[in-house]
This record gives sequence, structure tokens and C-alpha cells, in this order.
Amino acid sequence: MDDYPLLELFWTMLWFFLWIMWLFLLFKIISDIFRDHELSGWGKAGWLILCLLLPFIGVLVYVIVRGTGMTQRETARAREAEGAFQDYIRKSAGPQAGGSGADELARLADLKEKGALTEEEFQKAKAKILA
Repeated sequence: MDDYPLLELFWTMLWFFLWIMWLFLLFKIISDIFRDHELSGWGKAGWLILCLLLPFIGVLVYVIVRGTGMTQRETARAREAEGAFQDYIRKSAGPQAGGSGADELARLADLKEKGALTEEEFQKAKAKILA
């Protein structure tokens, strides 16, 4: 390591960093190719072959030709995922999430009658709802 100058070390680190960034971009492009529903099977195969056989040129051409669409597709996927998550939250929370205090008290009374809650637990939950 004594004969490896500091500038060469920085130069090597720069090239290594650029190579890692290019790999991330390549994987992002390959996932975009497979997730695009508007692209035909032959189009997907063509882009994949171009990106794998001529990697640097293929990635550069893909970003130039389809780069803006990548952003739009990613944004649409994020919106769909957020919508699905919000729907899941609404379904999981059920009717008691937005229910009134009277509904909550009725539910607690039912649980107390069934024996699921003790008198102390019922009083604590009742105080919390009425507070």
C-alpha cells in the first residue's frame, strides 16, 4: 500500500462509486422494463437484450428514450401502493375507528356482559372514552 499514491486511491474510489451507481441504475431499469404494462413482450425482450449485451450504451439509451416515463410509472405505483395501504387501514380499523362515544360504550358493555372485561377494566375504558 506504500506504493499506491493518495490520488490513485481517490481515483479508484471514484470509479468504484460510479460502477456501483451504474449497477443500481441497471437494476432500476430492468425492474422498470418488467413492471411496464404498456410495453409489449417483444419490446421488453429488446430492451432487456440491449441493456444486457451492451450495458453502458443500453442503459444510456433507455434513460434518454424512456427516462421521463420511468418517473411517471414509479409515481403511479407509489400512489397505488399508498391507496391500497389506506384502504387496508380503513378496513382494519373497522366501524369503531370513526364511531361515536355511545357506540364505544355499547361495545364495552357487551364485552363486560360476556365476561371479557372485568369491572375495573370496564371503568378504566369508560373513563378514557368519556374524557
